[in-house]
Amino acid sequence: MNVLIVEDEAHTASLLQEIIEQDSDFIVVETLESIEDTVVYLSKQQKNLDLLFFDIQLADGYSFEIFKHIDVTIPIIFCTAYDEYAMDAIKNNGIDYVLKPVKEEEIHSALHKYKRLSAKFTTPISFHIPEPQSYQQHFLTQSRGKTLLIKVEDIALFSVENDTVYLYTFAGKRYPLFKKLEYIESVCDPSQFFRINRQMLVNLNAVVSFEPYFNRKIALELKIKTEQQAIVSRLKVTAFKEWLEK
Repeated sequence: MNVLIVEDEAHTASLLQEIIEQDSDFIVVETLESIEDTVVYLSKQQKNLDLLFFDIQLADGYSFEIFKHIDVTIPIIFCTAYDEYAMDAIKNNGIDYVLKPVKEEEIHSALHKYKRLSAKFTTPISFHIPEPQSYQQHFLTQSRGKTLLIKVEDIALFSVENDTVYLYTFAGKRYPLFKKLEYIESVCDPSQFFRINRQMLVNLNAVVSFEPYFNRKIALELKIKTEQQAIVSRLKVTAFKEWLEK
């Protein structure tokens, strides 16, 4: 079962992921830190998720703000240092309320509760073949006053540099794109492109090898040279390795 963690404290997010993934039935597919990022992510990926872990107080506001922007239909386990928001949690898909500092046994109890509820309300499985999703095949960019059409298959990666997104081609060219990386990620085939950190979206075919890096991150060797080193963030390492094997 796929889990999304929304938590702006890196240590707590890492601890939650470690505890959750002790249960082989669950895998944390993404960790986010803000209301804005969560709304963008859920608008595209909610159908692929089974369970959410929400901190209540995030850097950019209360997580309850998320429900004003998107209809969340997935069960939520709230984790917070405050006990006065339990009623709000219940009103917003909350199936459990865990106080910080989080304890391993309480998280496992919440996961077990989710399993019981899920088993009780699960309807018989019907086999449905989803319609194939179409992804963007080209991007437009500018160079010396000209508009260029770049095929996605020719793009090695996308990188945020000084608040501007650039695409790098396998031919070693670098062009600006006036779009957000979140949008680019949403229109690229996830089997071909992986968001290794907040600044970089990498094409599978651009990866040559990787090696351990500081603080349990990994550093990638790519087929092209980039302005920034390609570092897979610690919380994405497991998902990245699984993506490579697929």
